[in-house]
Parts: sequence; C-alpha cells; structure tokens
Amino acid sequence: MKRNLTFLLVLTFVTQCLCGRTRVVHTDVCVYGATPAGIMAACAVRAQGRSVLLIEPSGRIGGMTAGGLGWTDLYHPDEVLQGYARQFYQRIATHYGEQGLKTTFEPKVALQVFKGFLEENHVDSVLYHHRIVQARKRGNQIKRIVLEDARNPKEQLVVKAKVYMDCSYEGDLMARAGVSYTIGREPNAQYGETVNGVQMRDKHQFPDGVDPYVRKGDPSSGLLWGIMPGTPPANGEGDDHVQSYNLRLTLTTDPANRISLTERVPDNYDPSRYELLIRLKEVQPWRSIKDCLKMDNMPNHKCDMNNQGAFSTDMIGCNWTYPEATYEERDSIHKQHVDYTLGLLYFMSTDPRIPQHIRSQMAQWGWPKDEYEENNHITPQLYVREARRMLGRMVMTEAYCLGKKEVADPVGMADYTMDSHNSGRYVVNGMVKNEGDVQIGQIKPYCISYGAVTPRVEEARNLLVPVCLSASHIAFGSIRMEPVYMLLGQTCGLAAVEAIEKHDGCVQDVEVQTATARQGLAFPRR
Repeated sequence: MKRNLTFLLVLTFVTQCLCGRTRVVHTDVCVYGATPAGIMAACAVRAQGRSVLLIEPSGRIGGMTAGGLGWTDLYHPDEVLQGYARQFYQRIATHYGEQGLKTTFEPKVALQVFKGFLEENHVDSVLYHHRIVQARKRGNQIKRIVLEDARNPKEQLVVKAKVYMDCSYEGDLMARAGVSYTIGREPNAQYGETVNGVQMRDKHQFPDGVDPYVRKGDPSSGLLWGIMPGTPPANGEGDDHVQSYNLRLTLTTDPANRISLTERVPDNYDPSRYELLIRLKEVQPWRSIKDCLKMDNMPNHKCDMNNQGAFSTDMIGCNWTYPEATYEERDSIHKQHVDYTLGLLYFMSTDPRIPQHIRSQMAQWGWPKDEYEENNHITPQLYVREARRMLGRMVMTEAYCLGKKEVADPVGMADYTMDSHNSGRYVVNGMVKNEGDVQIGQIKPYCISYGAVTPRVEEARNLLVPVCLSASHIAFGSIRMEPVYMLLGQTCGLAAVEAIEKHDGCVQDVEVQTATARQGLAFPRR
C-alpha cells in the first residue's frame, strides 16, 4: 500500500540525530551504489511509496553507462529489455530525435537521462562521496551500516534500514555484512563447465614470434613491462585472478570540441611500458589505430574506446588485488590505469617508432570539451568488469547461459556472449602470450534466478545483491552488462518493498513474480 510521500519523508527518512560528528539516518531501503542498478532500484522503491537513500561513493552517478560505455552490449533488446531499462533506451532515442530503442549514446546524455529518472520518481535523497566502513548485524539481520565521507573520513554517517541493497561493482556492503563470496575463476570441474578457469585462446592474442625479453633472445635481461613471471596453469584450472580492467574513454574528432591528445603528458609517463606494442607490430605490421584501439562510433563525432587486440587499454594483471583492496589502494590502482591509458595514447601519438600514418590518425582524435568537465574531460569511472561474486542461494552457471538449464524464479534476463577479458600475460615457449580471454557467443535470451541475487538466509535476511550476484566467473561474463543491471535493480527494488510489506523484511520469502508484477514485469521462459 502506498504511503503519503511527505509523511514518509518527514517521518522515516529525514529524521536525523546529530550525535557528536555521527549522524543517524532512518529509511525503508538503503541502496549502496548509484550504478544503473542502484538508480533503477531507488526509482522502483520510491514509485511504490517507500523511502529510499541512494548512496554513491564517488561524485558521479550512472556507473559505466554514464562513464563511457556508450556502446551497449545487448543482442536482443526487444526481448530482454523491460520496465525502466527499456524506458532508458527509449529516452536516449528521444533525445537524439529517433524512435524505438537507441543503444549508442554520449556519456553526458546518459547522465542526463538518469537524473531525469531520479527526479521523476522523487528520489531526492542521493548521498555522494560516502563509502561503507562497517555493517552491523543482529543474527542474520543487518541492523545498520556505517559510512565515512570519502573527502573527510572522520565524518561518519549511520544508516538504519529495513532492507539493504548492494548495487556497487565491488560488493563492499555484501562483504562487510559477512555474506559469502568468491573472487577469481572456478575450475571447470566445480560446476561442470567447459570455459571457466585458466584459458589460453586465440582471441586478443599475440601472434607467435613476439620476443618477451628486454634484450631480444636474452632471458637474463629480464621481462618487458606487463609480462608476469612464471607460466599459467593448465587450461580449466581455477585461480584467484581477476579479468582485466580499463577505462572506456570518450574521444572526439570534432575540431571545435577537441582537446589534443598530445596536450596531456600523463603522470609517470614511461615509454618502456609500451615496448610490447613495438614488438607486436614488428611481427604484425600496422594497418590502422584500430589494430589496438576499439573505437565504436557515438553520436556527435565521438567514440567509445575499448580494448582491442593483444596489447591495448586493458591493464592486464594489474588489478588482481583490487576487489579486496582498501579504498586508498583502490585509488592507487585506478590512478595506475589512468596513467597507463593516457600514456598509451600519448605514446601512439608522439613516439617516433610509431609510423607517421598512425600518428596522423591519432591526431584526428582528442578529449571532448563537453564531457566529464569536472574531471579534466576524462571519465572518472574505472571499468570494474568483475570483483567479488556472491555465493548465494543458487549459482548461475554456463548451463543456464546456454539454455541447458532453466531457472524457476526469474527476476531478469540476459543474452550476451560469455565474455572474459584476459587475466594474465606470460612467456610460453619463449614467446609472449595472453591468458584468460573467452568469448562464447550465439546465446539466446535466458532468465536470471532470484536465488542468484539473494544471500543464504542464515547469512543475511534483508540484503539484495543485483550486481555482484551469485554466478560462476564465466556465467557472470554474460550477465555483467549494464542494461541487465538496470533490469535487476528495478526488480530487486520491487522485491525489497514486497519484503518490507509482507515478510518483515525477509527477502528470501518474497514471491518474486508477485513483486515484479507491481510494475508489469514478467520474464518468459524458453
């Protein structure tokens, strides 16, 4: 039953107690992480008349969708997209004067659309620059979480909610609440899979003949930057390595809106970090900058730049510690990725060993003046493709992605390739080789289980996890797409309201089909 919004805001949300330097906030639902999942979750909760606090550890909402990932990874949008997710891409189309669904867009437009959703649904309580430091439980119930101001960690805030949602890319609330999770890649044998664990394949791979040593042919001279010592285990074995991260940069060719790439000499610039690119191109000669930069066209002369080929923007192996790192350590890892990526573009634009026709192509691109103005026109969002993954009531595996199994309690849909980026780079038979890239396509739309977004009841009865959900590494590689997160966020928001109103906050007791029907969502099975 819907409540009067003013009554809710006054009585349940805005009630704050000033206790020294620690404030206490009460709300029905606490959503941690203003990713696409978090935004849609907050909107779903407010649309049902419940109070919600949306917490964003950074200074910008929208996650990767508003952070550079404007080339949407979705094969069957008409089948998969429902609810707010569908509306999002319809609003993108409307912005550009088009009809239907538009899945390519500028970051600033995505940000504008997200802000529109929050405003229309009266999500007035968005807390920026706050990050979790502690979750306190009584038995299996989360009673409160403690946040610190990222700009002044001595300033703390306590949030007491009936239901919590972890919509972060890292799973920080989930972890601090004592919920079981895993990091890395399971062996194939664990869930009867075929493409999990260590994988040495041909995609985004070095050709034979690329020498790995500082002095060619001399192992005693050491390895070139970016190559790990040792050799990878056998294919299919598990480890704790995390697929690589990068920055999804937005660049433009519009001279009136362009800042030259050569105007930015990155911090800690070291040309030796890119020696492998020179070695690669000695074996596999240059054709264009798209040999190592995936540049998908966006509106208004922009592109979404992503990893491409054996040596590119993925900073392979430099993120293995990120999921469990402190906030300060994560900031350092993020900065390393920024320096590396800007250094790569500067290297390709200026180094005399790069052919002139490649440098000329690079000169056509630059930083857009009308994007990320608060961050020197560079995305502030690190592409955390995968961090922690919950071990929930059920685990989504390869079999569900391939349609060999079907879930009984669908709460969302996905359809993308089982996709993992490389995790390591090694010397194999005296040559450089990447390890970890998997791309298994031809996947039809399939449903995601409510059991995969809910913890085991004995661990947490009032927590939902729609982003770092319960899936094997390779299944997560198919599920981890931004429009899927939007859909899961909305459905989990509805489940949170259902849990509060009918089950004393216990999310595991929710009949998910009843909850999602509140906003007309239904998920057909094959």
